[in-house]
Amino acid sequence: MLTFAALRYDSILVFSSRFHWDLRPNSLTELLRSKREAGVDVLDLTESNPTSAGIAYPVEEILNALANDRSMRYEPSPAGLPAARETVAADYYLGKVEPPRILLTASTSEAYAYLIKLLTDPGDELLVPRPSYPLFEFLATLESVHIAQYPLLYDAGWSIDMDALAAAITDRTRAVVLVNPNNPTGSFVKTHELGRLVELCSQHDLAIISDEVFSDYAFGPDPQRAGSLVDVDAVLTFCLSGLSKVAGLPQMKLGWMVTGGPAARRAQAMERLELIADTYLSVATPVQHALPRLLRAGAGIREQIRRRTRRNLDTLLEYTAHSAYRTLQVEGGWYATVQAPRIRTAEEWTLELLERGDVLAQPGYFYDFDCEALLVFSLLTPPETFEEGIRRFSRQLP
Repeated sequence: MLTFAALRYDSILVFSSRFHWDLRPNSLTELLRSKREAGVDVLDLTESNPTSAGIAYPVEEILNALANDRSMRYEPSPAGLPAARETVAADYYLGKVEPPRILLTASTSEAYAYLIKLLTDPGDELLVPRPSYPLFEFLATLESVHIAQYPLLYDAGWSIDMDALAAAITDRTRAVVLVNPNNPTGSFVKTHELGRLVELCSQHDLAIISDEVFSDYAFGPDPQRAGSLVDVDAVLTFCLSGLSKVAGLPQMKLGWMVTGGPAARRAQAMERLELIADTYLSVATPVQHALPRLLRAGAGIREQIRRRTRRNLDTLLEYTAHSAYRTLQVEGGWYATVQAPRIRTAEEWTLELLERGDVLAQPGYFYDFDCEALLVFSLLTPPETFEEGIRRFSRQLP
């Protein structure tokens, strides 16, 4: 019996067909591992964790916020504690959103999972942007839902290919996902694009999911920018954000979604979302009680990140201004994209940079860019590390 059991667990039959990905490390990961095992000091220009990026945190203020004796009492509330939802409404949205429209989650990823459960049946589709962060396929596949993509086009700036988006809608499409601003392109949705999207979603009875986690990190004003979609009332809309980016506190595990759209549909959605959330009850009590103080502490953290990303973007623009490299327009967020000469693929550029320069960047195909040779750099990187890494990158041309 023991032998049979061991064979059974070695068999692929015991695992769900959802796990169809190749789990072997790619060439860049293998090279990075060998470098680090050899003790090489690699300059990491992919940093996405603010708690590891040299940001000065008000440690005592944050820890004191968690020292609340009310946290010792368990008061399960599927949508989140009323006081916490009121805090999000008042302190983050400045009263523009009513607390009953808000549902708390442990993360934006969990919010996506809830919304996929709410909006889709197995085999249905979500429309997501390309390029974008490589998360949607994993989240959707784990829910037995398919991903279809609509392209973002670049011509001195990024825009949504609205004709391609419209053509991608099928009878299995249930929602359109926006990332506003997009990760990694840093492009915001424009007002004319939003108007056309709302029209399409109304025609096809589709919901809009607007991921707005980077919306506080714009590099400048733009009257054409749509901004948050919390005021959209023509179609069912869900706007996502949370402490991970808003306050640079991913370890606190608190996100939220704001429901929008026609009142009756919105109420039906919230009723069902609360049922889903009640099944998991994943949001911890201490972080909900600490939320007012964490959001206040987050204002200073957010400002540090703004200064950091602006400084690094200026550095990147300076080094690429009179070179064969081209920094693509970026309007906000934590990332920037550089087009290198197409004498190599993006993967070859990043492998060469890591092999010879001890600098880690990401090739564009990680984000489903469909052209060469695009490299992605994190503007969250400590400035001294970023400048030295970009200096080495700028000397990489043969």
